[in-house]
Amino acid sequence: MSNESLLKKEFRESDVQRVRNLVNRDFSASTKIQTGYQKAYIYHKEGDVWEESGKTWTIKNGIKQNITKLDAAKKAVRIPLTCPKCGGPMKHWLSKKMYKIHGFCFDPCTVEFEADLRKAGLYEQYEKKLMSGNIKAFADDIESWVLETIDDSTTFVTEQGDIEDWMGMSNEYKNKVLTDLKEYLKNLRSHID
Repeated sequence: MSNESLLKKEFRESDVQRVRNLVNRDFSASTKIQTGYQKAYIYHKEGDVWEESGKTWTIKNGIKQNITKLDAAKKAVRIPLTCPKCGGPMKHWLSKKMYKIHGFCFDPCTVEFEADLRKAGLYEQYEKKLMSGNIKAFADDIESWVLETIDDSTTFVTEQGDIEDWMGMSNEYKNKVLTDLKEYLKNLRSHID
């Protein structure tokens, strides 16, 4: 290529603009105008709740988090590191149990709470109510377990590949178990009240 052909070459506007940008040390400037699709970004602040792509989202402590159906269950099971009432550590082995019952730690909150009940003469009533609640839950658990076990007919596959059908109990035996269960639960619940 000769020198004459180089000089006769036309420079595009973008080439000239690029050289201007380099001379001015503006390395981030664009030389062409481009068009296209750009997604509109919506800014959310702390505590906002929105739906996106079929999921519900929120921002907690500056972090985008998905809200699920199990969040309420997780919150109910979670035990804090410090007592919400006194601010002390939940390090006593009974604090976890007392937090689930009362919503505060064992020592000193539950101890002081029960001492105040004793002074007011209400401790025996409180104790009976606490115990009856445990017995009612126990009775409900026994009833559901027995009813589930009676209706259960299971099929097992042995190591040899044989299919064994273990039918539950005979109808006569089922009826006897159900009447015994009803009698036991009636007796148990009469002692609760």
